[in-house]
Amino acid sequence: MAQLRQDYQKFVERDAEIIAVGPEDRRTFAQYWEREQMPFVGLPNPDHTVADLYGQEVNLVKLGRMPAQIIIDKKGKIRYAHYGQSMSDIPSNVEILALLDDLNQELDSGVLGS
Repeated sequence: MAQLRQDYQKFVERDAEIIAVGPEDRRTFAQYWEREQMPFVGLPNPDHTVADLYGQEVNLVKLGRMPAQIIIDKKGKIRYAHYGQSMSDIPSNVEILALLDDLNQELDSGVLGS
């Protein structure tokens, strides 16, 4: 999440919002968010309902929930999903920002599918 914090303004400039969903309870999540000074939304999800809704995998051998990055457009349509195979399998911000640029270009040109 540190990489997301580092480039948060670049996401905002692309009219995107980051929402990080974590398995911790509200109190633990809030303490982490404050300590790490996260500028984006954090959603505690100890019952895993949101993670399950988006198909985020659990692998106890690999320390729990595998990383997942999902881009959802303003109409609620999933435009991109990456499901990590390990805790370090996370697309770079450069990759995600380029995807957002492409999506915004499609939107601006009217090519974006409905």
